[in-house]
Amino acid sequence: MIISRQKPPENLLSSLKGYNKIFLVGCGECAAACKSGGEPEVAKMRQLLEEAGKTVTGSCVPSAPCVAAKLKTELAKNLSALRSSEAVLVLACGLGVQSFKDNDRLGLAVFPACDSLFGAVMDAKGNFFEKCSLCAECVLDFTAGICPVTLCPKSLLNGPCGGVAKGKCEVDDQRDCAWVLIYKELEKNKKLETLKQIRPPKDFKKSGRPHKLILE
Repeated sequence: MIISRQKPPENLLSSLKGYNKIFLVGCGECAAACKSGGEPEVAKMRQLLEEAGKTVTGSCVPSAPCVAAKLKTELAKNLSALRSSEAVLVLACGLGVQSFKDNDRLGLAVFPACDSLFGAVMDAKGNFFEKCSLCAECVLDFTAGICPVTLCPKSLLNGPCGGVAKGKCEVDDQRDCAWVLIYKELEKNKKLETLKQIRPPKDFKKSGRPHKLILE
């Protein structure tokens, strides 16, 4: 899940300066879950823009605007409103914004309403936690499912640094040391011998951007 947060209203209105007819695109998945671009947020954005003197020509909330097929279906339903628009404000992560740009055939100006923060898992209470850095070289197989690349501020691959104290991180003493957590989990599973394996430096070429995956 990509976590996003709405930009401050003054920033949004500044980016839309010179555009009066605005179409809104939300997101029914990630942005809806973190309350930055679901149906309620799109409705509030409409109110904000109208109070600022803008005309909202229409809106849609695709279930996943980053998926071209789902986005195109919603855009087709709103073609008339889009044709009468000058700009589109996308309440989604950067993927949703760029997906609209890639699939727009009207040449509309496209603006993000949100800042993309991180990829996360959601717990049973609805809180979000970053657990994966999308590093393209997963190490969870030997770290008991706990990612040191993300959870350790130094992204250490072969055990803790010298600053760990009482199981807490040197950088943030309110945070558990990722490698202490890994040790405890490996100990519980009787897999401590895994720690004797020296891991080579990560191949950062694998995480070079932009990525692509072409499915034959």
